Amino acid sequence: MIVLDSLEQFQQRYRTGRKWQRCTEAINNIDHIQPGVAHSIGDSLAYRVTNDASTDALFVGHRRYFEVHYYLQGAQKIEYAAKDALQLVECYRDETDREYLKGVGHTEQVREGQIVICENHEAYRFISETPAKKVVLYVTIEDGYFHNK
Repeated sequence: MIVLDSLEQFQQRYRTGRKWQRCTEAINNIDHIQPGVAHSIGDSLAYRVTNDASTDALFVGHRRYFEVHYYLQGAQKIEYAAKDALQLVECYRDETDREYLKGVGHTEQVREGQIVICENHEAYRFISETPAKKVVLYVTIEDGYFHNK
């Protein structure tokens, strides 16, 4: 898991590559979208604004997309672990790009202004005690397009 302290730090570190530029474009567009409504930019990024107060029971892992969370308000805990250190509960499904796992990981508190990049070799579980408003982006692991299109 990569935790960055600000949008500026994200933009400096990931300034090249179309998919990372599209992340910034999506974040800059959040004032023009309704919470909970999914949007996309090209074929490499989907995003939505959420005001989530739920806690995931299981860890979720991905293979084709990175999850990027940009916290606008509030705070949240994230429990994460390497997939190979967890027990598989539900096999990976290509249609959803998800697999579900259980076990124990490391927990980190994140807050307003921070950006979290969920890497694909790990699985994540988001823990909320109060609502956290954030932008959730799903970014393809490929370099700007899907090879099967």
